[in-house]
Amino acid sequence: MAARGFAAWPVEMRLAAKIDVTESGCWTWLGARQSAGYGLVHFNGVQTGAHRVAYEIARGKIPEGLVLDHLCRNPSCVNPDHLEPVTQRENLMRGDTIPAAHARKTHCPNGHPYSGDNLGVAKRGSRFCRICHAATDLKSKIKRSKSSC
Repeated sequence: MAARGFAAWPVEMRLAAKIDVTESGCWTWLGARQSAGYGLVHFNGVQTGAHRVAYEIARGKIPEGLVLDHLCRNPSCVNPDHLEPVTQRENLMRGDTIPAAHARKTHCPNGHPYSGDNLGVAKRGSRFCRICHAATDLKSKIKRSKSSC
């Protein structure tokens, strides 16, 4: 007995039925979504990102080790022209997250560069300015020596 209903439609038709093309050029996914706004679709027996399926239909396989970056910053967009395969790090660095903002900083709050011999890396992986760190240590030592008198 043949499969019936929407699930039996070819994936291209199922995608097209749940897309709203906006003035900005985004193809907004109208179907099921994750809490972060990414569209979901069943494809080859697995629930996967609608943007991934749309990209693979239009452009081919996503290269191994890469993820799709929404250049339009709209997670519900499935327009292949708005998607670019990049590394996970590049995708995160392009975003508006706190870790990305910190990683983009090139200088400490006092203007010293986070580079060369001045770049310190803490055990947890965070960066610090060696000049400012040394100044803070010196102030602490002076304060301790004055309090012990």
